[in-house]
Amino acid sequence: MSTVLLSSPLQSFTEFRFRNALHKYFGGIDTYYAPYIRLNGKMAIKPNYERDLLPKNNAVNELIPQVMTNDADEFLFVVKYVQSLGYNELNWNLGCPYPMVTKRCMGSGLINDPERINHVLERVHNETDIIVSMKMRLGYEHPREILDVLPVLDKYPIKNIAIHARIGKQLYKGGVDLESFKQCLDTQHKIYYNGDITTVEGFRAMQDQFPEIDHWMIGRGLIADPFLPAMIKANTTNYPEDRVERFQKFIDTLFHDYASALSGRSHVLTKMTSFWEYFAQTFPNPHKTFKKIKKAKTIEAYDLAVAEIMAIGFGSE
Repeated sequence: MSTVLLSSPLQSFTEFRFRNALHKYFGGIDTYYAPYIRLNGKMAIKPNYERDLLPKNNAVNELIPQVMTNDADEFLFVVKYVQSLGYNELNWNLGCPYPMVTKRCMGSGLINDPERINHVLERVHNETDIIVSMKMRLGYEHPREILDVLPVLDKYPIKNIAIHARIGKQLYKGGVDLESFKQCLDTQHKIYYNGDITTVEGFRAMQDQFPEIDHWMIGRGLIADPFLPAMIKANTTNYPEDRVERFQKFIDTLFHDYASALSGRSHVLTKMTSFWEYFAQTFPNPHKTFKKIKKAKTIEAYDLAVAEIMAIGFGSE
């Protein structure tokens, strides 16, 4: 059984500039999912969503757009938009755990409403020919919520269901609930696994536990260690000899691309600092590494901090 790796969408992180740089310098990801489109009650696509999905802005092998809504009309509006760009699949986000989303009965806050989910899917499948896939959590309040939704999904030709093995209230805290995830496998649909894939060794252990899964979605682990997908594909725990050089080119490209797009140096520093909160996790002293970046209040200070970090490198492989 071949291993298929997917990039999980993380809002404000895995947009097209990150995807393109990751694909160029590291590879290993078969399919990328774009961060969700959200309409906020207005039938209009925001410019940042447009830029992220335009085919001319994306150099990756496969990209699937995502929508977050609890409204059938909004879903249908987004369907028409993504189809106008040439996409034939739309992923529905029932996984976002953040309170500002879930309190509006969207993301993982919608999982406890099977009737509403059914209404949306019924209209989408009756009124469009879009391929629908799902991104879900086990529930919001408790992990059995998804078990009431799966029979509803079984009524429709859902392409696949990617399940993050946590509940929404956890956010990203605590461990994944593999026992509850296992209960979700009794369905006619293709199930993808998502959650806490951060090392090759950890991935191997997950494979051993779920041999029936061949599609694996990587989110925060991909940002922290962009070498991870290719290493999983090569079944090796050894980083490439040019690890430092390749990572340097990657972060330089990210900086350049965001500097060209964002207005003001402070915005660029804020964006790069958010990435470094993840990047620092693979360096010998994550706290010290991130502190260097966080203290940099000018571009010159940032460049100096990066130079110091990269001079030390990643330590022993």
